Amino acid sequence: MFHLGWFLGDSTGIHQWTGNWASTNGSDWMKPDIYLDLATSLERGCFDLLFIEDTAMVEDTYQGTMEMTLKYGMMAPKNDPMPYIPLMAQVTRHLGLVGTISTIQYPPYLAARQAVALDHLTEGRSGINVVTSVTHRVAQNFGYDQHLAHAERYAMADEWMQVVSALWESWDPDAVVLDYDEPRYADYTKVHPINFEGKYFRCRGPLNTIPGPQRRPVVAQAGNSEPGRELAARHADVILALCKNPDEMKVLRQDFDKRLVKHGRKPDDLKILFMTIPVVASTDEDARDMKQRADDSLKTPESIERRLWGLSYVAGGSIDYAKFELDGPAPTELGTGETTTAKSYIERAKNEQLTLRELVTAPRQYGMDFVGSFDTVAEQMGEAMEVAGPNSGFLIYRPVTRKDVIDITDGLCPALRKRGLIRSSYEHKTFRENLMAF
Repeated sequence: MFHLGWFLGDSTGIHQWTGNWASTNGSDWMKPDIYLDLATSLERGCFDLLFIEDTAMVEDTYQGTMEMTLKYGMMAPKNDPMPYIPLMAQVTRHLGLVGTISTIQYPPYLAARQAVALDHLTEGRSGINVVTSVTHRVAQNFGYDQHLAHAERYAMADEWMQVVSALWESWDPDAVVLDYDEPRYADYTKVHPINFEGKYFRCRGPLNTIPGPQRRPVVAQAGNSEPGRELAARHADVILALCKNPDEMKVLRQDFDKRLVKHGRKPDDLKILFMTIPVVASTDEDARDMKQRADDSLKTPESIERRLWGLSYVAGGSIDYAKFELDGPAPTELGTGETTTAKSYIERAKNEQLTLRELVTAPRQYGMDFVGSFDTVAEQMGEAMEVAGPNSGFLIYRPVTRKDVIDITDGLCPALRKRGLIRSSYEHKTFRENLMAF
């Protein structure tokens, strides 16, 4: 079996709000209803987790203005996802809920405390996705002149995780006595200051709340760079990964297995979820037609503009792709973002000698491609996982419309379960226990 997650790529922000099946997304994205529907559907499909992205800025790199961002509602407006997690927990019983926390936005003590509070509120089903943020605009919203260099972001993130981990362990497992007769709530000798002093953070501790049901909330990570992999190998329980084919999946899994052993951990300690945007329909022909229509739509002026905006964003907010000629060579500047996504675009442009127009109108491959009927895609996913090996799974990324969600949870998931590829029930109470069950 493999694990299954859903990537909420627009966080608790504005989702697909134009075109077919958008329903009331344009006016209701900030309300809880769509997220409650999503959570109950994912649990019906026996998903392991919902992985919630977040960014805290209004992007204005493209053309030096916020116009395109707010015209199309791209990455803004967007609400803080954390308050939605207890709401989704109230309508589910098993689904893991992972919210994104940036190491430049949250002081470690605040993050550690919030994560434990959410673990209590969800009865052991919370997790945090630890990110370093991408753009200067985010950094500038939190007191920086500009974002730190890529390597320093991850050095800071490692220290941040050390503080958070120490705070989660600052109460011994048997510190709570709950003696009603004496009375004594907790044994003070089993609650410890951490007295952490590092380059980026200082924290006395201890945490001022008791450990949650999981004791250590699940830690997720999404960086695929070399520093990102090292951070994940030291601290993460589950990661998001981008691979284009099963062979790449296998190589990445083997790479992480070696890193885990180097850091005194076991391969079973880390689950890799490979991103995929599956195109599914009742028949193979219908799915291929859907994929073809989607590819054709990439050539429209609106799509070109949106993808140029996207390139400007993943470059870390340091390169405005509006300044380049569409029919000239695709630029190979990296910018300060140094994201894996930005590097993949540049690598493709170099290898295929593409013009900028060709680059932004080429069919997208954001992870693995699966196209076909529910049964066909289920078979393809199973075959890919046989190559990738154990301790892995898929993270599905689809627009958040009720039709897109139902296509997966009530179309694809039954086909996967029929083949024994995903769980058919939840064996344990907590997120961590279910994630580590296989």
